Amino acid sequence: MNTPAAGAPGPREGAALAQLVGEAFTHAQGHADTEDAAEVRAITDAMVRLLIGAPLHSEGKLTVVSLATEAGLRRNKLTHKHTGLKDLFYALVKARTPVPEALPDSARARAAKQQQDLARVRAERDDLRGQAQLLARIVHVLEIENSKLRETAATLKQQVAALASVPDLTHRRRRH
Repeated sequence: MNTPAAGAPGPREGAALAQLVGEAFTHAQGHADTEDAAEVRAITDAMVRLLIGAPLHSEGKLTVVSLATEAGLRRNKLTHKHTGLKDLFYALVKARTPVPEALPDSARARAAKQQQDLARVRAERDDLRGQAQLLARIVHVLEIENSKLRETAATLKQQVAALASVPDLTHRRRRH
């Protein structure tokens, strides 16, 4: 794993810095309960969410448009009114330690192969489920047919038993 370079804030440190600066801006303006203070608070909260990678209202890109969307404000509030916060955001984004590639190429290839294998195994599983259901239906039909054949055999045995008590005259020998 890569460690942050000395002096360069990572996502968590940048988020903490954004929150600290936002609170300082709010108190420095001297009107902590005004609309401006609420906007500053919304912007710094949005900075924190974007910098730690947990956006609630935007796609999570580290841009002024995403920051404004995340803060629930129009973009011009950042580009014209709260330019210091916009500059702070860009500075924090620029100072972030570069995020390494998620996976090296070999790991990506391995992950892609695993995804293909998983898809193949799932298809096989689904096919086997279908075959098992078909076999269950076949067994059920065979059980019904077997039951009917047993009933027919029992009926035939009764008929044979009834006929056994009647003498068979066709096989008697004729006397001359």
